[in-house]
Amino acid sequence: MASSSFLAVSLIVLSVLFFNGVMSMHAASQNDVASTICKKTRNPSFCFDVLKSAGTTDLKGLSTFTLNLAHDKTVESRALAQSLASKAIDPKLKERYATCAEQYDNAIDDIEDGKVNLGEGDYNGVNIKASAAMTEAGDCLDSFAQPPKDPSALSGNGKTVEDICSIILVIANLLLGRA
Repeated sequence: MASSSFLAVSLIVLSVLFFNGVMSMHAASQNDVASTICKKTRNPSFCFDVLKSAGTTDLKGLSTFTLNLAHDKTVESRALAQSLASKAIDPKLKERYATCAEQYDNAIDDIEDGKVNLGEGDYNGVNIKASAAMTEAGDCLDSFAQPPKDPSALSGNGKTVEDICSIILVIANLLLGRA
């Protein structure tokens, strides 16, 4: 009886140790992947937060996750720009918001094309499309460099789109290196 209790306790201890070891190895590998990617992005702390929520360390999975995230944020930004354009009283702001809505529309197309490229294994295409989307968001941001300034959340959204696209660029380049 004592030997079966010892055996049961030993199995429990070994199971806990094994589970903890596997979990710490997973955390370490997740941190390694995030570190490899994020140190090359324009906003490493933002990148770590994004990749923490991805639930995968697979580069294709991370690419899909960040492309979807960029798509959602870009759709949100386009809707905000359209709304602001329709409500703006200042003609310069009205024009800038309308132009930003068009730029975000182009960025959405770029991101959707990037998803297709990823599915085809065309990582250079993903890189090109993420870069194009990043440029569109940046052009919108640049349009507010001169007065009147953008009093809305659109500038923050644009920076977020650029930051997500920066992550996609790094992942695509890593995938290119493995292809």
